[in-house]
Amino acid sequence: MAGTDEDAVAAADDALYVLTATLLTPATFPSVLGDDYPEACAALGLPPLADGYGLVFGQDGDGARWTVAVDDVSLVAVAIASWDCGMEYDLSPDERSVVAALPGWPLHIAVAAPGVPAPHDPDPATAGRPALSPPGDETWGPAQRRLGADEIALQWSLWRQQVEAASVPAPDDGSAAADGSGRGGPGRAASGHQGVRRVLAEARAYLDTPPPLGRVRSAFAPGEARTLRADGPGWSLVARTDDIAFVLLDEEPGEVLPVLRGPELPGLLAALDKLAVRPS
Repeated sequence: MAGTDEDAVAAADDALYVLTATLLTPATFPSVLGDDYPEACAALGLPPLADGYGLVFGQDGDGARWTVAVDDVSLVAVAIASWDCGMEYDLSPDERSVVAALPGWPLHIAVAAPGVPAPHDPDPATAGRPALSPPGDETWGPAQRRLGADEIALQWSLWRQQVEAASVPAPDDGSAAADGSGRGGPGRAASGHQGVRRVLAEARAYLDTPPPLGRVRSAFAPGEARTLRADGPGWSLVARTDDIAFVLLDEEPGEVLPVLRGPELPGLLAALDKLAVRPS
């Protein structure tokens, strides 16, 4: 099994209490792990398989945290879809599908298994490698920037309303932005933001030189629109193809910069959507 010590696999497979799961595929992966799919796989020491993985998060009988990567992506996808619909689903991956058992959790998980000790990292001697852990919020960096973009994508209507409430005038070139007031929402207009112009230029460059797999992703949105996500060195962009975009930068901690519609943005978003990876 790739990326793990045999003792660690045995420990994780021994009465693993599954708490939740997520997908690690070119179209859907925890963005906290990287700007693209190969980078996210590398963060877990996994090769970037074409079909991806399912990541199962659980505790062993001693309460230790484990992240188990399986190659049965369909099984994990069905479990996630069932849970999202409020249905029960017993996710029990076959041992033959286990690719790696990694100590710790790379994500914040708020639940715990009943009847076992509180979640804690496994004994390093058994785990064979340092435990995974989610990023903290004490400092701002690439992981926090990507998590911020995730939040905007999930709460699009809320963030869009804040732009409207700020009464930001529409720019005439599609590249103006508004200074953000931290994670609380956008603030006053500030045309010609240098960082935003750089992001839009780098995003346009993806049209000529395709980026690593998963660097641009497209997901469902209401109506005929798509939710578009693009990442690059030091930046994240999240947009609706029929609306505006938001940019987050490593060099501007906590700032959310709206990019209003203008004449250029619609064409850029449409072109990016054509090259984006989509969920199957």
